[in-house]
Amino acid sequence: AKRCGFLGCRHLPPGSDYATRGLFARRVRRHKRSDSARKVESRTYARRTTMDCALFSSLTDPRRPTFLHGLTPPLDSTAPEAAQAVAEKFVARSRVLASDGFIVYDIQDEPSRSGADRPYPFRKLMDSGAYAACVRKASGKECLVYKCVDDAAFDAWVRRARLVHGHACLNVVGRPAADRPAQGPSIKDAMKLVQNTPGLGFGCVCIPERHTDEYAAQRGKAAPGEHLNMLRKHEAGAEWFISQAVYDPAPTIRLLSDYGDECRARGLTPKKVVLTFAPCGRPKTMTFLKWLGIRVPAAVEERILGAEVPVDESVTLLCETLETILDATKSCGVPLGISVESVSIFKKEIEAVHELMRRMQAITLDRMGFKWKVVWEDIDTKPAAVVPASTATTVAVAAGVAALVSFLVAKRA
Repeated sequence: AKRCGFLGCRHLPPGSDYATRGLFARRVRRHKRSDSARKVESRTYARRTTMDCALFSSLTDPRRPTFLHGLTPPLDSTAPEAAQAVAEKFVARSRVLASDGFIVYDIQDEPSRSGADRPYPFRKLMDSGAYAACVRKASGKECLVYKCVDDAAFDAWVRRARLVHGHACLNVVGRPAADRPAQGPSIKDAMKLVQNTPGLGFGCVCIPERHTDEYAAQRGKAAPGEHLNMLRKHEAGAEWFISQAVYDPAPTIRLLSDYGDECRARGLTPKKVVLTFAPCGRPKTMTFLKWLGIRVPAAVEERILGAEVPVDESVTLLCETLETILDATKSCGVPLGISVESVSIFKKEIEAVHELMRRMQAITLDRMGFKWKVVWEDIDTKPAAVVPASTATTVAVAAGVAALVSFLVAKRA
C-alpha cells in the first residue's frame, strides 16, 4: 500500500487483491496555543522531508490523480490574527471536499500581460508562504505554495518557507513582465536553488495557450514549443506541472500528447500535470479570464453567458471539457490531476467551485477505472474502521465533524 494525499489514507491501485485500510490524519485542534507551541510545530514541519509530505507523495505518484483547491491570500495589510481567521473561514467551507491539499497563489501585478485594461484593480496581497501556513494550521492539509522569482530576496524567502513555515511543496513561477528589470534570479537559477534546498520539492506552470499554431506564428516559430519548455523544467528537477485554467480542450490535448511523445523519445517518465478549472458566472469574470490569457472560444462564451444560470452552465461545460481531455489523452502516458479555483470574489462562483470539484473528482476517478467511495469519520472519538477486503480504492475525507459515527457518503463500485 502507498500513502496517498487524501489526509493520510492508504490507497491501492485498481486490480489489487489486498485490503485497503483507511488511515485518517488527526484533525488540527482549533484552540489558541502559546507562541512556544507554534514554534515547536514549525520546527516539526521543517524537520520533515518531502517523503513525509502526503501532498508531495500525491503529486509525484503517477498511479493516482491529485485533487487540489486553489485560493489567494488576503490583503497584505491583514493582521496575522485576522489572516488566521480568514483561513479558518475558508477551511470551514471547503473541508467537505476530498482534496489532497491547497494551492496558495502568489499574485503579482502584470501591467503588460495583455493589451486590455485589467478588469479588477491590482492589490498587493499577503505573502503566499505565510498565508499557506495559516491554511495548513486550520485544515491539517499541506499547501502547494506559488512563488514568483521576481523577488530580490528570493533565496531568503525559500529558506523562510522551509525553515520557518515548514512547507515542502513549491511552484516556481517566472517573472510577470519581461519588459521590466529583473528583481530576482532567472527561472533556471531559481529552480536550482529550490532543488538544492533540503526538504523541498518543486513544480512549475504550463500554459496550453502557448501550444497553438497561432502563438507559434506570433513568435516566429514553425511549431508550438510549450512541451519543450516543460521538458527543460522537467530536466531541471520539476516534479509536476500546474496548468493555467482550461476552457478550450484542444490546446491542452495537443500539449499533453506532445509532452508524452517527447518524454518517450528521450526515455523520460512524464511528470504529473494538474489541470486547472475555474467557473464563470458573469461577463466581468469572463473578461478577466481572457485578460489572464485563457483561451475561451466564442461559442463557449456565448453558451455560458447566454444560459439561464451562467455559473451552472460553466460547471457543466467544464466537466464536458474534462471528459474530452481525459478521453483524448488516456494513452499519452501523462498522469493527470485536477485543481479548482475561483478567480473572483463573486459568491456564486465561489460556491460553484465546490460543485465543480465533486463532479470532476467523480469523472476523473470513474474514467480512470477506480472503484472508490468517500468516508466521513469523527477522528476524535475512535480509530478509523477497517474497510472490508475488496479491490476498492478508498478516498478518505477526515473532516473532523461532530458526529460520533462514520457515514458512507458516496460509493462507486
